[in-house]
Amino acid sequence: MMSSATADSAARDEQLDRVFRALGDRTRRAILSRLAQGSAMVTELAQPFEMSLPGVGKHLRVLETAGLVKRTIDGRVHRCALEALPLRDAGQWLAYYQQFWGETLDALVAHVQAGGEPE
Repeated sequence: MMSSATADSAARDEQLDRVFRALGDRTRRAILSRLAQGSAMVTELAQPFEMSLPGVGKHLRVLETAGLVKRTIDGRVHRCALEALPLRDAGQWLAYYQQFWGETLDALVAHVQAGGEPE
């Protein structure tokens, strides 16, 4: 039986997987960029892309599953809005590894300044 802490950690990992999977597609990133400017109808979100409304709808469902987009429906009008909290969580995960990027770049700079040759 899983402990509560282990279950919470597994749920966070699954959520992070969904967020990174959603962000792994340029169309979905473009949709999020547009929604960062304000909510929009699905038809407005589809305009810049050469795809059908059902095609855009598939991308929106991935974003909704990741918790990155909230859709409201008023009759036939579907309006979407950005939900940024999952992005914060992904950013915190990435920030932990930022220290390693800095260390790697610092080591490269030191190597170059010492006249090191590429291997």
